[in-house]
Amino acid sequence: MPEAPEGGDAHEADTTETRDALAERRGLDAPVYAPAEDSGLLAGAAVEHARGVTLEVGTGSGWVADRVRTEGDATRVIGSDVNPHACERAHDRGVEAIRGDLLGPFRDGALDTVLFNPPYLPTDPDNEWDDWQEVALSGGESGRDLIEPFLDDLARALAPDGVALLLVSSLAGFADVVEYAVARGLHAETVAEESYPFETLSILALRHRTDRE
Repeated sequence: MPEAPEGGDAHEADTTETRDALAERRGLDAPVYAPAEDSGLLAGAAVEHARGVTLEVGTGSGWVADRVRTEGDATRVIGSDVNPHACERAHDRGVEAIRGDLLGPFRDGALDTVLFNPPYLPTDPDNEWDDWQEVALSGGESGRDLIEPFLDDLARALAPDGVALLLVSSLAGFADVVEYAVARGLHAETVAEESYPFETLSILALRHRTDRE
């Protein structure tokens, strides 16, 4: 384990090192999140599972949405993002893109499939870097600052027989995310998983829980 910086602790050092490693690979200075290994994992699962009206929340460059649009069986693919640069980039890629926050712009039961690779890097509030890459990477102190509001609203926007594919990093607490989803009336099943030296990435398939469950 690396030494903590003077005046800090080992957890802070690990978090900083992880953030720096992620940022270096994903283009810290770019205004739009670049596709990485988490994007590939989500895209593979999405091509397999997406059907009907499909929304990618936080679409970034639109890379995942475009793969679903060109390789999958969805009838309509939409990307949304709070970052205007991301919406423009996705549109340039051929993805129907709107600017919006999480599931707020979409009416009840409108979505057959929802995809989300959320910002999940645990970030000390005193060390945030205040740009669009922070919006794309930082999940707050727990790593779940965007995951939990997404799960709060998912059952409303998801069609009765719909599915959401949520990428979850072990950095954000896999068991905590599953527990939170189940408490909101959702059934959670892992459909893909990959491990790396600093994290394990999982794709959770989330559906409305039936009375039998």
